Amino acid sequence: MPMQSWFSDAKLGIFVHYGVYAVDGVPESWSFYTGQVSHEQYMKQLDGFTAARYDPREWAALFVRAGARYAVLTARHHDGVALWDTALGDLDVVRRTPAARDLVGPYADALREQGLKVGLYYSHSDWNHPDYASVLHPRPTHEDVLTSRWVAPADGVEDPAAWARYLAYRDGQVGELVDRYRPDLLWFDGEWERAEEQWGLDALAARILAGNPDTVLNARMLGHGDYATPEQGVPLQAPEGPWELCLTVNDSWGFQHGDTNHKSVRQLVRYFAETIGMGGNLLLDVGPREDGTITDEQSARLEGLGGWIAAHREAVYGTVAGLPAGHHYGPSTLSPDRRTLYLVCFDPPRESVGVRGLRSRVRRVSVLGTGAPLAHRVVGGLGDVPGVTWIDAPAARDVDEYATVLAVELDGELDVYRGTGRD
Repeated sequence: MPMQSWFSDAKLGIFVHYGVYAVDGVPESWSFYTGQVSHEQYMKQLDGFTAARYDPREWAALFVRAGARYAVLTARHHDGVALWDTALGDLDVVRRTPAARDLVGPYADALREQGLKVGLYYSHSDWNHPDYASVLHPRPTHEDVLTSRWVAPADGVEDPAAWARYLAYRDGQVGELVDRYRPDLLWFDGEWERAEEQWGLDALAARILAGNPDTVLNARMLGHGDYATPEQGVPLQAPEGPWELCLTVNDSWGFQHGDTNHKSVRQLVRYFAETIGMGGNLLLDVGPREDGTITDEQSARLEGLGGWIAAHREAVYGTVAGLPAGHHYGPSTLSPDRRTLYLVCFDPPRESVGVRGLRSRVRRVSVLGTGAPLAHRVVGGLGDVPGVTWIDAPAARDVDEYATVLAVELDGELDVYRGTGRD
């Protein structure tokens, strides 16, 4: 199936790590895997997970104000705790926590009411399932997958029958998500703990696409993914094809009481502009408290990023990657017809903004958001090597608080010089 066009046009999604780990504010699943807390202490959080103020309509409205076009909710993390009423076992928030209700259905409904695409996160691995630690990765790149009690059989003896039961459980849960909630996107994780052939992904992909042939799958659905998912740092080279940068607002995926190291709105604007300037999406993560509320600090940052996007939406939605690195000191995007270039300036421009290697003739330059026209001229050039296009700096009143965008209208489609100059 071809990649769904909505994904590349969306530019911003919101990742929501929500689960029982928010009760004590410990790292999701990993805290018992690494021994930061005991398994018993981790699982006691089930008793404190209330979702008492869970209001997915408030979430959806906030995500819209942030400028997002989709969201991804952790329906089940590596700890195996499902946020819906699963028929596969009883480890879910409906049976085992005071929340006592399905949290996925209302989330999907609320997003669709706001016109947002529905994404669900699901981990291939389940460190609480009795049949999971039953086989070994034949070609591991992470040594702990052969030694961890949560992943490898204790005696080193594999049990193919137990593994088959585990795959039936995983496939059954994914089938429930597909049939009940019809997600537009499934975001898989945990794939590194087994080889591609062990996961049985051909059958799982067929099951998903039979339920909804338009479902978008991330690359951790090995061999069947539609897009790449780098984490926590803008890549220096864009992955081939569609991609998405996963980034936390602070340093944690889920809610952690002591993590106050929030990125500023200015930093988030920078991450966002650099990502879309390379043709990717930003999947920005928030971690709600156990009661379902998103902290004021995280909400404020979503609102701030959304304000910048709203003022510069023309340079965001539906655009494609802009100039290659080196042509402009900052990211840029390009309109779908390739006739308008949007230059992002993180610092207030002084005197002028230079664009190198631009072969296309410039018709007009203006400040996006205020419409202020800016004079421009070409200086130098020899033979096939174009001169530098110099654009006058905007007045102080036209400079954006976080990042100023210049709209460069071209006489024809973008054409840039990439050569080495005259010998």
